[in-house]
Amino acid sequence: MNFTQLSTARPDLAFIAHWVPNNAHVLDVGCGDGVMLDYLQSDKSCSGYGIEIADDKVLDSTRRGVQVIQQDMEKGLAIFNDNSFDTVLCLSSLQMMKHVEPLLRDIVRVGKEAIVSFPNFAYWPHRVALLTGRMPVSKSLPYQWYDTPNVRCATITDFHELAEECGLEVIEYVALAEGRIVSFLPNLRGDLAVFRLRKKGAHR
Repeated sequence: MNFTQLSTARPDLAFIAHWVPNNAHVLDVGCGDGVMLDYLQSDKSCSGYGIEIADDKVLDSTRRGVQVIQQDMEKGLAIFNDNSFDTVLCLSSLQMMKHVEPLLRDIVRVGKEAIVSFPNFAYWPHRVALLTGRMPVSKSLPYQWYDTPNVRCATITDFHELAEECGLEVIEYVALAEGRIVSFLPNLRGDLAVFRLRKKGAHR
C-alpha cells in the first residue's frame, strides 16, 4: 500500500503515519484490518505486530501480510517488555475499553512513544445532537447508542487531564476533520483527536 492509497482510504491514518519514523518497530493495538501496518511496512520499512481480537479482522490483517496476535487488549500487554517498540499505536480503540487508564499506562510502558486517537465528543455536531435530545451519530461515532462498541466518551481537554494524571508527556496533539488539522477552536471543530505521548523524562 502506498501513501496515495492510504490517503484515499483513510485520510486520518495518512496524517498519523507521518508521526511514525522510517524503520520503526511498531505495535498497533487494536489494529483492525491491518491497513496502517500494511502501509508502514510497505512504504516506511517498519516492522512490528498488530493486536486484534475479532476473527474477521485478524484474517484481514493476515491477508495483508501483517503479523497479528489475536488477543483481548483489555488484558494488557504483559507479553511485551518495557520499551520493546519505537512506536505504539492505539487508533480509535481506546474509547472501546472499560479500563482506559491501565491500558494507556501499558501502551506507554512498552513503547518509547505512543500515538493515540479517539473520537472527540466535544465536536460541534455532537453537541448539537445532545442539545436536541439525541445521542450523537457521525463519521467518527457511526453507531447508534444501542449497538455502539464505544463505552467511553472523551474530549481533547479530558484526555489532556488523563495524560497528566498518568504522568505522561504530551509531545504534541492535533484535532482532525476529514484527515485535516483543525487549528481554530480544535475542541469544537475537530471530530478526531490525535495525541503523541511518552513517559515524562523519557527521550529518544
